[in-house]
Amino acid sequence: MKHIRNFCIIAHIDHGKSTLADRLLEYTDTITQREAQAQLLDNMDLERERGITIKSHAIQMHFIADGQEYVLNLIDTPGHVDFSYEVSRSIAACEGALLIVDASQGIQAQTISNLYLALEHDLEIIPILNKMDLPGAMPEEVKDQIVDLIGCKREEIIPASGKTGMGIPDILKAIIERIPAPVGDPEAPLQALIFDSVFNSFRGIIAYYKVVNGEIKKGDKVKFINTNKEYLADEVGVLKLNMLPKPVVKTGDVGYIISGIKEAREVKVGDTITNVARPSMESIQGFEEVKPMVFAGIYPVDTDEFEELREAMHKLQLNDASIVFEPESSAALGFGFRCGFLGMLHMEIIQERLEREFDMTVITTVPNVSYIAKTTRDEEIQVNNPSDLPDPSKLEYVQEPFIKANIITKAEFVGPVMSLCIQKRGIIVNQSYLTADRVELVFEMPMGEIVFDFYDKLKTISKGYASFDYHQIGYRQSDLVRLDILLNGEHVDALSSLIHRSNSYDFGKRICENLRELIPRQQFEIAIQASIGAKVIARENVKAMRKDVTAKCYGGDISRKRKLLEKQKKGKKRMRQVGNVEIPQTAFMAVLKLD
Repeated sequence: MKHIRNFCIIAHIDHGKSTLADRLLEYTDTITQREAQAQLLDNMDLERERGITIKSHAIQMHFIADGQEYVLNLIDTPGHVDFSYEVSRSIAACEGALLIVDASQGIQAQTISNLYLALEHDLEIIPILNKMDLPGAMPEEVKDQIVDLIGCKREEIIPASGKTGMGIPDILKAIIERIPAPVGDPEAPLQALIFDSVFNSFRGIIAYYKVVNGEIKKGDKVKFINTNKEYLADEVGVLKLNMLPKPVVKTGDVGYIISGIKEAREVKVGDTITNVARPSMESIQGFEEVKPMVFAGIYPVDTDEFEELREAMHKLQLNDASIVFEPESSAALGFGFRCGFLGMLHMEIIQERLEREFDMTVITTVPNVSYIAKTTRDEEIQVNNPSDLPDPSKLEYVQEPFIKANIITKAEFVGPVMSLCIQKRGIIVNQSYLTADRVELVFEMPMGEIVFDFYDKLKTISKGYASFDYHQIGYRQSDLVRLDILLNGEHVDALSSLIHRSNSYDFGKRICENLRELIPRQQFEIAIQASIGAKVIARENVKAMRKDVTAKCYGGDISRKRKLLEKQKKGKKRMRQVGNVEIPQTAFMAVLKLD
C-alpha cells in the first residue's frame, strides 16, 4: 500500500489539465504511440468538440523510481464552474492534487475555489506552472501569485509545459515524494467509496470506487450500504486505458466493479460498498450533496415519448449524478420533467447529450432558480416553477437566493464589470488588487439575475479575461412579481417567469416584441400580452393573413364589397375562438436571448 499514490488535477478552465495528463500517460508508458491522441481522457464527442472536460476520468499508471515500482492513480477533472461537483467527488478519492496554473494567464477564480475544495479535504497540493513554452508566459509574476495564494516556497513550484513535455519527470518525482500514501486497514471489514459510475449496455452499471479499508475479491458477495442491495462481484479490476480485470483490489487502490446491476436507481454516487460476510456498519462520509442552481422544464416534443425520456434521464444520471429531476406537467407542453442543473453550460450539455446519445428531441423551458414564498397564513412554500407562486392576494413576501460572486479581472475592465453587476442588482462588497493589474471584485447578487446570460456578457466585456466563481449565501426578501404571457387571452405557463418589479415592464415589452417576430401568422389575429396578475403591461399583435375576398367585385355598389368583408370578419372572429396557436421551439429559446 505504501507504493500507491492517488492524485487529481485541478485548475481553471483551459489551463491545460488534459494535455498535461496526456504527457504523464506517455511518459509512464501507460499508452503506446499508436493509442496516443490529444485529450486522451476526454472520450465524449462533445468534450472533444468544445475542448472542455465534462466528466472526471480515472486511469492507473505504473512508474519506477529508485528501482521501486509505484502505482499512480490519476483523476483528471473538469475546470468549468458548472462541473465543480465532479471535482468534489474526485477530491474525495485522493490524497493529493496537482494545482495547475497557466503561466500566461495567472490565477483565476475557479483555480481558487477548486483549491479551497482540496484544502478542506486536507490534500497535499503540488503547484505547477503550465504553458511555459508560450511567448506570453510571465513565470515570475505568476509564481508570486501562487506563493501568495498557497504560502508555499518558490522552489516548490514546478515549471512545466504540457505541449513540449517539459517538467514531466519533476512532476512524477514530486508526486512520489510529496503526496502521502493512502491510509487504511487491510485487515478491517471492506469499505469502498463509490465516486463515479457509468452505464454499459452489455454489462449493466459499472461503479468506480476507492477501497478505503479491507479488500474486494472477484466472486465476493457485496452490499451497497445506502440502498441496502446485495450483489455478486462478477468482475473487479483496475482502470487502465481500458478496464483490466484483477482477482482482488486491495486497500488504497482505485478500481471498478461489474455486478450486473440493471436499475439505474440502485447505484448512488457517494455510497459505500461492503462485504456481506464481514460487513462494515457505517458508511464513509465523502463529499457534499449536490445543490442544483438552475431549474428548467424538459419536455419531449412528441408526448408519446415521455417514458423513453424518463429512461434516458435515469441513464444520464448515472454518468452525471448532479442532475436532479421530477415529473411535472404543463398545459402548453404536456408531460415532462422539472430538472435542476448546476448552471447554464450544464443545462446546455444535458440537452445536447439527450439528443446525441439517446435520440430524444426535447423542448427546454425558460430556466429559473428556486424561491421561497411566505403566504398570509404564515406558510412557507418552495417555488421551483413560476406557476407554483401563490395568488398575489395571499402572498406576504417572496425570498430569492443570493450568491457571493468572486470576479477576477484585469484592472482596465473594472468599470464595465462593475456596471454589469450593478445592472444585475449586485452590491459590491469588496475590491482588492492581487497584483498591479489584476483585481478581485466580490459582489452579492441575486442568483436569478445570473441565470440568463451573465456569464456570456462578462466574458464579452472583459475580452475573455474575467473569471467568475460563486457560492450561495442564503435567501433574502425581494420585490418579485410573476410575469405571465398570454396568447389570445390564454396563459402559456411555459413562458412565465418570476422577475423583479423594476425590470418587469421592460422585460415584458421585449418578450412581446420578440414573440411577434417569431410566431407564424395564422388566418386570424393573435394578441400577445404580458401581464402581472390581472394588469396587462405590454401588448403586440400578429396580424392575420388576409385573403382578398373582394377580388371578384368589379364595379357595382360599395355595399357589395362591404357585405363580403363583414362575412369574412365574422369568419375570422369565429376562427379566433376555436383556433389555437402553435408556439415554435425558437420562441422558448428567444426569451433567453433577449439582448
